[in-house]
Amino acid sequence: MYCVNCGVKLADTEAVCPLCKTKVYHPDITRGEGEKLYPENKYPKPKHNLLPQVILTISFILPAIIVFLCDMQFSGGVTWSGYVIGALLCGYVTFILPGWFRNPHPAIFVPCTFVMIGAFLLYISLVTKGGWFLSFAFPLVGGVGLIVTTVAILLYYLKRGVFFIIGGASIALGGFMMLVEFLLNYTFGITRLIWWSLYPLASLAVIGGFLIFLGAYRPVREAMQRRFFI
Repeated sequence: MYCVNCGVKLADTEAVCPLCKTKVYHPDITRGEGEKLYPENKYPKPKHNLLPQVILTISFILPAIIVFLCDMQFSGGVTWSGYVIGALLCGYVTFILPGWFRNPHPAIFVPCTFVMIGAFLLYISLVTKGGWFLSFAFPLVGGVGLIVTTVAILLYYLKRGVFFIIGGASIALGGFMMLVEFLLNYTFGITRLIWWSLYPLASLAVIGGFLIFLGAYRPVREAMQRRFFI
C-alpha cells in the first residue's frame, strides 16, 4: 500500500502517512496489528553547530575594529566609522544573532531587529543634529516593526491562513504609507500636497485583496498552487 499524497510505501497497519500525515484509507484492506515500517517520534535531534556563528561573528567584528582604527588614525575621533559600525550591528542583530539559538522565536528577534534599526537612526539624528527622529523615524520604524512582528508571529503559530495573513499585512502596509506621507510633510515642512501615498495604498490593497480572495476561494488557490508549484 502506498500513500495517495506523497507515494511512500506504507504498511497495512498505518492509519496516517508518517511523512506527510495524510490519512490512509483503502476499503479493501483491513488493518491488522503488525509492526509498522517506520518508527514513531524517534528521529535523532540534530546538533546545534555554533561554529558558523563564531566565524560570522568574527567576520563582523574585524571590519568594525578596522574602520574604527582607521577613523581614529585619520580623523582623530569617531566620525564616519560610527555609521559603518551601526550598519554592521544592524546586520548582525538581524541575520547572525538568531543563529546562536536553536529555536529563535520571532516575537523576540524580530522586534530586536527594529529596536536596533531605531537606535541606529537615533544615533544618526543626534550626530547630524537633524531633529527628525521622534517625529519621523521613531513612528516609521515602530509601525513597520509592529506589522512585520505581527505577521511573523502569526505565521509561526498558525499552520493555515497564510494568504489571509500576508493579504491583511499588505493592506495594513498600504494604509501605513499614508501616515508616512503625513510624517514627511510634518517633519520636513513639505507644504505641497503630492498624495503619492495613494499609489502604494492602491497597489498593496489590490495585492492584499487578491491574496485574501485566494485564501477564501479554494479552487482558484489550488489551481495557482499547481501552476506555480507552491
